[in-house]
Amino acid sequence: MKRAIVRGPLAGLVGTAVMTLAQRWEMSVTGRRPSTVPGQVAERLLGRTQPDTVATLNLPTHWAHGAAMGPLRGALAGIGLRGVTGSAVFFVLMWTGDAILYRALGIADWPWRWTPAELATDIGHKAVYALVTGATYDILAARDSTRSYR
Repeated sequence: MKRAIVRGPLAGLVGTAVMTLAQRWEMSVTGRRPSTVPGQVAERLLGRTQPDTVATLNLPTHWAHGAAMGPLRGALAGIGLRGVTGSAVFFVLMWTGDAILYRALGIADWPWRWTPAELATDIGHKAVYALVTGATYDILAARDSTRSYR
């Protein structure tokens, strides 16, 4: 159980790192500006509205969200959902939760009202996050189980 508690956030951070690299590459190709959604979420949840709040909270919230979602992938593995199936279920739960949160906080409209480019960008980056987080979690879990038999 202790290992699972460490594995989830660690896998989430690895997923966030790869997603961040993918986002930076995509922005260099498309010219899209960085998203401020993580900072907007933090601003609304914390009830802060100073001028630089979104910019100050954006990057820490991006990384904290990634680390915090990792244990969800671990919980799915714990009930037998591993590999691509576990990562696919993880993606659906995480992406749906994010979309509902953004709507509830008044940050974004429902996804079916987003432009095709906005939808593709969000789904693409979060799919990268979900797959990498899942693969990392599964690798760490397999490594730990191999060690426990020695």
